[in-house]
Amino acid sequence: MLLQSKPRGPPGRPRLVEPMTMTAVAPSLDILQVRSAQRAWAAQPVRDRQRILRKIRNATAAHAEALTAAVPMNLPGVLHRSAADTLVAEVLPLLEAARYMEQNAAAILADRREPRFHAPFWLGRTSVTTRRVPLGVVLVIASGNYPLFLPGVQILQALVAGNAALVKPAPGTGSAITLLREICCRCGVPEGVLQILDESTDAAVAAMRAGVDKVFFTGSDRTGVAILHELADSVTPCVLELSGCDAVFVLQTAELERAVEAIAFAVRLNGSATCMAPRRVFVHRCLWAAFVPRLRDALQAIAPVPVPPALLSRLSAALDAAESAGARLLLDGRSDAPDGCLRVTLIDNAHPQMEIAQQDIFAPVLSLFAFEDEQEAAAMDRACRYALTASIFGSHSAAAHMAGHLDCGTILINDVIVSTADPRAAFGGRKRSGFGVTRGHEGLLAMTAVQTLLTQNSRSRRAYQPVSGEHERFFYAWLRLSYGRGLRQRLSALRAVSAAGRRITNR
Repeated sequence: MLLQSKPRGPPGRPRLVEPMTMTAVAPSLDILQVRSAQRAWAAQPVRDRQRILRKIRNATAAHAEALTAAVPMNLPGVLHRSAADTLVAEVLPLLEAARYMEQNAAAILADRREPRFHAPFWLGRTSVTTRRVPLGVVLVIASGNYPLFLPGVQILQALVAGNAALVKPAPGTGSAITLLREICCRCGVPEGVLQILDESTDAAVAAMRAGVDKVFFTGSDRTGVAILHELADSVTPCVLELSGCDAVFVLQTAELERAVEAIAFAVRLNGSATCMAPRRVFVHRCLWAAFVPRLRDALQAIAPVPVPPALLSRLSAALDAAESAGARLLLDGRSDAPDGCLRVTLIDNAHPQMEIAQQDIFAPVLSLFAFEDEQEAAAMDRACRYALTASIFGSHSAAAHMAGHLDCGTILINDVIVSTADPRAAFGGRKRSGFGVTRGHEGLLAMTAVQTLLTQNSRSRRAYQPVSGEHERFFYAWLRLSYGRGLRQRLSALRAVSAAGRRITNR
């Protein structure tokens, strides 16, 4: 059993996962069997599924050491991740997400009765109930940078909403999520309801072609586009959490030391292999002289991280192009770094249209931009094709005002990255960063479909009868009564409604 086995050792040299080509031959997957298991699971009350989720949380906490050991220490783009890093970045946020769903899932998924007084007058005896029902079978395609937390939350949300989940791990990362599945099954989740596919692209393609009801993907925008093409013919919905080239805004009212420390932390976290790590820093011109040297010193102390050869080649080309266009490297991470690694690279005098400021680079690279006012900063930010998150440092009032100018999925004020670990916060991007949300209240609703139930409580069958000229006069009069202007016009319309109504009733 996995819970008794030794953790798998770290994988080999980090490498990029190639985009899906969508030409795979489907391995065997009995989707009908999965659907049968899902229907039985969905028939259980939400409260029962919440009780199972509580058992899963307790068991996950009890096996935290095994789960931590199952996450590779050498993830793509991460030189060496400690057990403490994995606990803080993956295990603890997963437990908090489970607790949030235990406490709130039933209320979030509850039927909603629409107020009767909002109904049109001719439907006054009709009640409307909006239900959130399970989607059926969802496919979770996981990323490699947080192989337990990111798919783990989506799995638990899918299960508590009444779905079956198929999970395709990123290459080299399947042990942790397989261990989580074993915990779930031991705690009462039927085996057929949660299945881990193999780590190949073929497995994901086969699942999509077998006919899942929704796909949740976390990864690059290139692979996201391929998934959209694959799902187009079947009109299968999806949530795409894609690449980022995220921004930090340092306003005139910012606390400089906090901003410097936060940016350095965000670059250092997980070897900078985080979709919402900062790549572009916008600094108010009046702070430039005081801020940039401090940031440079803080970044210079960060250890190098491994970078796949293809990414390093692409990055070097973008840096050379930026220098040719007038940018200056305050820190050149390629120098004095071990082979296959990169230190933090800091670019001064950048321009929003430069390739380096337009790419989704999973590496410790920061471009600096000076601005005079909010409108200029927002305009430079909008030049980027990605819009995942942004961080704003400054007084609360100034930061909130700046937030109103930005177009992205999540905005953090005087902090970085932490939103992804807050179980209350939905997460998703815009533009090339994808669409739809995961996690939080809205993320749980994304695991459901809307089903509307209308109930006619009137015994009258008058609405089914053929209409006449009197009906026409009645409804024209009603329009003037309901939407007319002026008391005299509406009183006249009231008399016409009353007269027409009597003639219709007496027919």
